Amino acid sequence: MGLAEFLRRHRRVALDTSIFIYAVEEHPKYVGLAYRVLEWVEHARHSAVTSTLTMTEVLTLPYAQQTKQRVNQYYGLLSRYPNLEWIAPDLEIADLAARFRASYRLRTPDAIQAATAVRSGVRGFITNDSAFQRVDELEVVLFDELLS
Repeated sequence: MGLAEFLRRHRRVALDTSIFIYAVEEHPKYVGLAYRVLEWVEHARHSAVTSTLTMTEVLTLPYAQQTKQRVNQYYGLLSRYPNLEWIAPDLEIADLAARFRASYRLRTPDAIQAATAVRSGVRGFITNDSAFQRVDELEVVLFDELLS
């Protein structure tokens, strides 16, 4: 299955942190796919969700490198991205994440991302982490599989 086919089946998708990191850091292998996904999200008929945890993960390296300008750039770009909904974990997401950790052996950040998607009514999940393929509630597409 290709990216275009996956996106045709979903009007709303969930995005894992890696998609944003590939785009903002211009990862040589994945930047093209990341840009295609984000351009798709920009269209009025489409939308995406991600956990606010994504912002934590995206900003960690710029903070570690003490590049305040990059922190501000990433925060400004991502926090106002069109058709992207940032969802903060609440008690329902926390409970579902705990169930996903127990059932699918996910790390806490991954469980929160998966629970955010499911709680938001999203079935399509875009990532490059194969751990998400264990989550029965999601249809997952991996960048590495798209490139192979």
